[in-house]
Amino acid sequence: MPTKTLDGNERIRQLSFYLLLIFLGVFLFLQMQQFLPSFLGAITFYILSRSSMLTLVEKKKWRKSRAATLILIVSFLVVVVPLGFSINILSSKFGYAVGHSNQILSAITIFVKSIELKFHIQILTDENLSNLKGTSTKFIAGIVKTTFNSITTVLVMYFILYFMLVSRKELEKWVYQYIPLSKENVTTIGREMKNLVISNAIGIPLVAFMQAIVGLIAYLFLGVNDVWFWFVFTCIASMLPLVGSALAYVPLSIVLYVNHHNWQAIVLLIYGVAIIGTVDNVFRFMLQKKMGDIHPLVTVFGVIIGINLFGFIGLIFGPILISMFMLLVKIYMNEFVIKAIPAEKQLEIPKISAP
Repeated sequence: MPTKTLDGNERIRQLSFYLLLIFLGVFLFLQMQQFLPSFLGAITFYILSRSSMLTLVEKKKWRKSRAATLILIVSFLVVVVPLGFSINILSSKFGYAVGHSNQILSAITIFVKSIELKFHIQILTDENLSNLKGTSTKFIAGIVKTTFNSITTVLVMYFILYFMLVSRKELEKWVYQYIPLSKENVTTIGREMKNLVISNAIGIPLVAFMQAIVGLIAYLFLGVNDVWFWFVFTCIASMLPLVGSALAYVPLSIVLYVNHHNWQAIVLLIYGVAIIGTVDNVFRFMLQKKMGDIHPLVTVFGVIIGINLFGFIGLIFGPILISMFMLLVKIYMNEFVIKAIPAEKQLEIPKISAP
């Protein structure tokens, strides 16, 4: 009897401690959730720059602070500066679009009415046009707001990343020691996480950049105005699922048609469907041989969820989160479920492939 009483007390104490941990964890998460994109960005850059940090510290014998500072400066120049320049181009044009929304919508209306008269169909009603105006204004204003919020996100991200790089050994030791998984599965998580980050943080933007380059060739040949704006817009649109680069070349074709550049509009539309849209599949197939292969559905739903949670940078983090969830399910099955089942029955369990 005394033993049972002690076991009961231990379980109550353990349960109370779990509840306290959950309460504090939820409380801290709610208070710091605005920093979650910065934290995810720091993890992404840490994974990408870990090997460089090892080379500088272990082989070149640099001080940790000096090596971390160099990595931060290089990443800022290579990634943040071009991204900031691109966002600045888009923001200026979107700001112009907000200020001249009536003129833009009038041009769209003229184009749609000409199509309706020519083919005797109805595309837009007055109610739909009014809803389009309100939706487009809110969307553009949201993009501008996200742009300014991104500055704070980047600053906090680099602050976290610096201490992650400087305290690399202590951080990784803590992860290996306190994650309740075997060392083999912890190593698997690290390896798969690296593949996921490379595939999403490098693969998706690289494919989008290639599509934008192909589009830029057509824009220059056709004499498109604001060619660099459309280049940046094509690059960003190409990262979006389902619509992709069509979100750039279709409106641009309409703009050309409204401005009486009929043959340019037709050529661009055909070129966009036949060439720009095909580039995505070609380059993605080439890159998948060197980078992790992410299922298209993971990318689609990941981008949708990521944009809702984190804004523009959710294009990268959304698919990583879904892929990571699938990987953790696989690790859980290997760690706790399959080991608990007799060997003769394990063949009945279907294998869960890594995302």
